[in-house]
Amino acid sequence: MNVMKRKKKKVNLTHLVFIAPHMIIFIVFIVIPIFFGIYVSFTKWDLIGTPQWVGLDNYKEILFNTKSTFNRQFFDGLKNTVLFVIFNVPLCIVVPLAFALVLHIRPLGSKIYQSVLYLPTLFSITSVGLIWIQLLNRRFGLASVMGAKVQWAITMPYAWIALMIMTVWWTMGSNMVIYQAALGSVPKEEYEAAEMDGAGWFTKLVKITIPSIRFQLLYTLVITIAGSFNVYGQPTIMTRVDLGAGPKINVLVQYIRSIAFGSGQSAAGIASAMAVILGLFITIVSIIQFKMIRSED
Repeated sequence: MNVMKRKKKKVNLTHLVFIAPHMIIFIVFIVIPIFFGIYVSFTKWDLIGTPQWVGLDNYKEILFNTKSTFNRQFFDGLKNTVLFVIFNVPLCIVVPLAFALVLHIRPLGSKIYQSVLYLPTLFSITSVGLIWIQLLNRRFGLASVMGAKVQWAITMPYAWIALMIMTVWWTMGSNMVIYQAALGSVPKEEYEAAEMDGAGWFTKLVKITIPSIRFQLLYTLVITIAGSFNVYGQPTIMTRVDLGAGPKINVLVQYIRSIAFGSGQSAAGIASAMAVILGLFITIVSIIQFKMIRSED
């Protein structure tokens, strides 16, 4: 009996040895910064001196003080972020699903197409932004060759269109692979039975395919919405201009970074409060979606 306990203890210690490096990194770079950020959101701090406790003053100024610049920046950034989520999320679900359905038929060269479509996912956001800046350059880019003379980066509504196209091109590979795997598990007998009943491709898509992969659709919906609320790199690199210098898309994370680390005196407490509100918003949306997944399951 004692031998078995010692073996069990040894196995548990072995598990801890393998888990420890990840847990240390997770605690140091995720857990501690989260709690420190929440603490800073209740203080007035310029990143240099000692944080001064101000309670809920930062939240009141952001949410209710309409004369404050921070109030204007918060709601302007939140509006643009929500618009990005509304436009971007459906595209990041529908476009990968469409490609996955086509590749599921196994057309000639399907493996090559799959690799090409997945490749942008491996690029960093900086690389993606620079690629699309050159493609949309009105003097020598692809847009110029096609006859477009629009300043895509800073002209509305073209900046929104460019931002959506770039984001979908960059991110669709991951969702596409998930959908392909899900489509492979749909029983062929169901399609054969539907064909015998005279069902067309659209009926099979709505009645068989989508219900069969609904769990994967909901999962990708959750992670896509969470990622879209945290958008920062695409509009920053696409416009390549400082906040307040011309018409462009300023999302909330851009304002948060500018307030905390931009030129002039830092208002880290205000920036942290904005980040906490955004985090709570994402958490609430994610909880609702996970409840949908659980009910579907």
